[in-house]
Formats: sequence, structure tokens, C-alpha cells
Amino acid sequence: MRFGLMYSFIVPPGHAMTHLDTFREMDALLPLAETLGFDAFHTTEHHCQDNGWAPSPLLVLARAAGLTRRMRLVTNVLLLPLYQPLRLVEDVATLDNLCAGRLTLGVSPGYVSEEFAAYEVPHTERFARSEEMLDILEASWKDDVLAHEGRYYRVPPTRVVPRPVQERIPLWYGVSGPKLLERAARRRSPVTASPRHTNAELAAHYARYDAAAARVGFATRERPIIREVFVAPPLAEAEALAAPAIVHLFGLYGRKSAAGERELRNDRGELVRDEAEVDFRTFASRYIVGDPAMVRDALAELEAELAPSEVICRMQLPGIPTDKFEQSLRLFGDEVIARMR
Repeated sequence: MRFGLMYSFIVPPGHAMTHLDTFREMDALLPLAETLGFDAFHTTEHHCQDNGWAPSPLLVLARAAGLTRRMRLVTNVLLLPLYQPLRLVEDVATLDNLCAGRLTLGVSPGYVSEEFAAYEVPHTERFARSEEMLDILEASWKDDVLAHEGRYYRVPPTRVVPRPVQERIPLWYGVSGPKLLERAARRRSPVTASPRHTNAELAAHYARYDAAAARVGFATRERPIIREVFVAPPLAEAEALAAPAIVHLFGLYGRKSAAGERELRNDRGELVRDEAEVDFRTFASRYIVGDPAMVRDALAELEAELAPSEVICRMQLPGIPTDKFEQSLRLFGDEVIARMR
């Protein structure tokens, strides 16, 4: 089982910490994470959020490429419909060179309505646009000259330089619907899933994907699982620091569930109809918070239930002071990764 570290660069409105602080924090702590044994660095993408939720994943990974030597660099996930296709092709190829072939491209159609409004992309077209963008990306990796004439995009014959280091950049699909899982399977691409899901929901999600993949003669052992993670010596300190941060993170899922854009259910299976219903205790099955022994036990349970290929730990939580984040990171590396391996 591999371990990934995820950043979302979120700062709660009015907090003393700034976004500049979060980027400086990455500069200081990402090289440390690599020495502690983390296998990959992941970043996310959202737009128009008042907390500044990570709008530029490719830029973040370009910075991370210079801070690391071994870790894989992963967009988890990049929102395909919000990009211009040739610009994305060139940026992805350049990034794969900057990191010497360590890039994994996690992608998604997206779902947050205000993001599509801001970019003037019809929300109803997001699935079809995503598939066409993937066609363009994959075509650009096969031939030096890219040409495309599609429903939404046109690329005249264009030489793509530089070429990516990898012959085919690994793709992960960030999807959950049955039709989208079928599309991921047809592309021979593993899937990644939102941390808003319970273990039971993830088990069902991956079972549907495995069945879809089997129908097209494909199988993969890639099963990345994202969890909010925070480690501190006494449980009380861990929860006191992590609870407000995690509730803030889950606030977006709660707002979108209340608006009918994407369903969120608490640990009792009840549909969230108001953001105020998001509470640390009623969503406790979805994150791992505690002392090192408790975190090891939770990860062992996760491994037994879901057999993840990689546990992606979102440890850079909103508003957590840098010294406490560093303490959590070191404890996870020394007392969790080292012990579990």
C-alpha cells in the first residue's frame, strides 16, 4: 500500500493564515514528506470558492516537480471542461518533462455549477466535453502532429512540442455514475473517488467499476482512496485541531448536496439538505484522526475493507498552524508509514 499527501491550499475566510502561507508551507514540508516515505503528491481543483480552494493544479505540480525527486505528482482531479484543449495538451506535456515523467493525470467532468458559469461552459455539456478532451489528450500522446475536429473543439494540424516523457501519461477518472464508470473502463483507466464517501459506498463504487472493466476485458489493481488525516499525540488535541478544519472542507459537499447538485449522506445514511447538518461526529467514518496507534488501526481497517493501492492523506487542512501540520506529518511518517511497512 502506497501513501500519498494531498494539498488543497484552503484558508477559511477571515483566518490569520494567508494563501501565501500555504504555498510557503508546501515549499518547506513537501521535501520533508518525500524523506518521510510518502510516495506521491496530489492536489485538487475548484474555482470561485471564498476559501481559495486550489484553482491551478498544473502550476502547483510544476512547483512540486522542483521540490521533489521521487514522488509521483497527481492532479486529483483536474476539471477537464474548463480548459482550452491545445493549451492543456502543451501544459501537460511540459509538466511531464519538468517532473521527468512522474505525472499522473486524474480528471473529472466537475459538478460545481458556479465554476461552469464563471468559465462560460454549459453545465449540461460537461460529460461530453470531458470525453472529447480526453480524446484530444490521448491523440496528442500518439502522434507528433495533433489534429481534431469534434463537436465542441477544433484543433488544426499542430505540432506538439515538447513530447511527454511518458509514452502514455497515466489517467485516473474521478467519476462515480454507471455510464462514466463504463467510459473509464473502456479507456483502461483506473478510477479515483471523492473523500466524501464512506467505506461501504467506496466498496460499492469500486465493485461497479470492476464489473464494468471485466466486461471489456480489463482489470487493474489501482484503487486510490482519499481520506482527511491528522495525527497528534493525544486524541483530544488531534480532534480539537482537525474537527473545525474538516467541517469546513465538508461544507462544500454539504452546500452542493443541499442544492441538489451532488448527494452527500451522513454516517446514518441520511441525505444532507442543509450545510449546517455537516458535523464532525456524524461524518466520522470518512476521516482518520487520532494518535499514531489509532491511525495505524484505522488504516489497517481500511486496507482490510477496501484493499487500496494508495491511501491519499489530505493532511494540509484548513487553518491548521504550520508547526502542528509538520508535527502531524512527522508522526505519520515515523510512526505510521515506517511501522506499517
